[in-house]
Amino acid sequence: MLDERIITKAIVKTYMDKLLDYVETDVAIAGSGPSGMTAAYYLAKAGVKVVIFERKLSIGGGMWGGGMMFNSIVVQEEGKAILDELSIPYREFEKNYYVADSVLSTTILASKAILAGAKIFNGIFVEDVVLKEGKVSGAVINWSAVDVAGLHVDPLTIYSKFIIDATGHAAEVVKVLQEKSKVRLKTPSGKMEGERSMWAEKAESFVAANTKEVFPGLYVSGMAANAAFGGPRMGPIFGGMLISGKKAAQLIISKLKGE
Repeated sequence: MLDERIITKAIVKTYMDKLLDYVETDVAIAGSGPSGMTAAYYLAKAGVKVVIFERKLSIGGGMWGGGMMFNSIVVQEEGKAILDELSIPYREFEKNYYVADSVLSTTILASKAILAGAKIFNGIFVEDVVLKEGKVSGAVINWSAVDVAGLHVDPLTIYSKFIIDATGHAAEVVKVLQEKSKVRLKTPSGKMEGERSMWAEKAESFVAANTKEVFPGLYVSGMAANAAFGGPRMGPIFGGMLISGKKAAQLIISKLKGE
């Protein structure tokens, strides 16, 4: 016979054990889009303790929907090596254009990141950062439902050595840091430069170049990188997102090794 009390205890206890284990971590990632999950995969693979906080119940960001809900994505030659490493199936459409199923790509990427050791907490968003002595030192987290309902509920805090803003076009973490703390970012103007209009070719190269530390302890990846540093958007081509996530992981791994 099944006992509902045991079911409840099993869910609450195992979840709280997971959450308590990540009150202190090496890297916290805001957003589980393609760049965030790719970063988590490479960080976890390198033995780094990494956690993702995802605002929505579903992971994958814009990757799920492909282009205008046609659930296929395109990856160019430069990003294909990551598809190969993750064993994500694809086919060549034309030279330098490879097409993959967006649902399959998202689920494989998520499972690879989790199996490598990353943890994903969905339904939780990063509403602020811990800022101490000029460095981002943690994330302030709350339930997404609290935000949607407009409830006045205080958040909780986790400590992390580094944070990656992988929240996409909104660059939510960078934005709240700039607005609340009036800090100078490592951008040309010292502020968020803002995302530009569509130019796929430029955006794909810019997103890799813009993946870097935007403020001590805070990195940007994916479209958050282009939003922070002023790059254009690229639409449903995702090689740059994967490359950006890998680069963010590599930069942080190098920093951790140097500590």
